[in-house]
Amino acid sequence: MALINHRAREIHFKVVYYGPGLGGKTTNLKFLHDRLPPERRGRLISIATDHDRTLFFDFLPIDLGQIHGMLTRFHLYTVPGQHYYQRSRRAVLQGVDAIVFVADSHPARETQNRESLADLRTNLTSMGMSPEHIGRLPWVVQYNKRDLPVAVPLERMRAMLNPGGAPEFEAVASQGRGVNETLKSACKAVLARLVSDTSATPSATAAANATAPGASTRPHPAAAPAPATLARVPAVTPGMRSASPASPVAPAPGGATR
Repeated sequence: MALINHRAREIHFKVVYYGPGLGGKTTNLKFLHDRLPPERRGRLISIATDHDRTLFFDFLPIDLGQIHGMLTRFHLYTVPGQHYYQRSRRAVLQGVDAIVFVADSHPARETQNRESLADLRTNLTSMGMSPEHIGRLPWVVQYNKRDLPVAVPLERMRAMLNPGGAPEFEAVASQGRGVNETLKSACKAVLARLVSDTSATPSATAAANATAPGASTRPHPAAAPAPATLARVPAVTPGMRSASPASPVAPAPGGATR
């Protein structure tokens, strides 16, 4: 659920990279973190387990526009893929705004791909999400390791993992191929849903215009004068939380325990 930081004039969103263990989730985040300008990204936090890692960092995109004159900040998480880290995966999913499902294209990982996708849906349901809510959750599928000579045909993977036709990308995360495109699609889907969710408010048109292609999020004194209050921002809607302006925004409940 989106979180509003009134003091920083930012709206925070959480994107979770989900998928089988060693499928490329960590590689995606490390590549993104390495390529983003240091002044626009936070520190990469790594929580090691016996066989996998949970990573987190946040960043300010430079080309996704503003919402009601507020900058957007995205928090990216991975989850440990092994089946015995069920609780950790469920904790990381709390407050999620978008899912990037990273599938492994190796034929030997087909079962793990299906099990991970089923596990994801089970965890979302256990968190109280209805099928309708899950269906509206921004969702992107990445087919990683497409450089493998024995990679599963794309049509087969699509039939197994993306029958609903969510945005999808072929990738070789170790080389950076498809990594940026995947993230950008997820971020744009999150913003589109936010605009849709606030469409009943009088300021919906302004929000749509603010997120139009070509809008800039680069901080500039003249870009968006900061009023004394955020009266232009609509009341917090279901799926949005308001951060106390007197305290820094935590990346998510539980912090580094995710």
